[in-house]
Amino acid sequence: MTDAQTAERLIRCLDLTSLNPDDTEESITRLCEKAVTPFGPVAAVCVYPEWIPTARRLLKKAPVGIATVINFPAGGNDFKIMKEEIKKVVGTADEIDAVFPYRSFLAGNLDECRRFMEIVKRECGKKTLKIILETGELKHVSTIAAAARFCLEYEVNFIKTSTGKTPVSATIGAANIILETIRDSGKDAGFKASGGIRDYEEARKYLVLSEIILGKDWPRPDHFRIGASSLLDDLLKVAKGE
Repeated sequence: MTDAQTAERLIRCLDLTSLNPDDTEESITRLCEKAVTPFGPVAAVCVYPEWIPTARRLLKKAPVGIATVINFPAGGNDFKIMKEEIKKVVGTADEIDAVFPYRSFLAGNLDECRRFMEIVKRECGKKTLKIILETGELKHVSTIAAAARFCLEYEVNFIKTSTGKTPVSATIGAANIILETIRDSGKDAGFKASGGIRDYEEARKYLVLSEIILGKDWPRPDHFRIGASSLLDDLLKVAKGE
């Protein structure tokens, strides 16, 4: 596969993201205008809950999912607030990226983690559910693997590396652990790398790694995503052969 073909494949697996405190109607509009490219649509746009109506209006005729975040970015354990967050978005978002209560997991409070998973599974219903582990905070190989195994028991759709709001976000090492854990679990779950992925060469590493661990045909939009804001511009250049 050529670089141009690989870039096209990555475009179709992209969650084009804007999760900034200073997002505006204009910035979300620009984001959505980029979501359908000459090489096909991205998999989804990911925005804060208040921008879902804007994204839905702009993308209503496009085959692009609308994703949003809950329990974000702190990964807290106030589940009453979390349930309210889900109720506000579950009728309008297609995909929900939820931050795992990683501090509770690190403290060994698995009951809180079970409650979190039970709530998000029940409240999100049939929506595509991506659980954000925050691997940069979990740090250790065994801890990342244990957290991924824990979440996979709840039949989630994706395991995601990070929020992009911590000092360490997506890494190839964390991706390797999660992908191997998905493979070994036998679950039909996907993987999403997010945070700090800005160019084609870096994105390609995640694609190749997923192919090595789970097979050449595995990385497609229902199994493989990359969440990024600035990556698309570089992928378009490569796809055009520039």
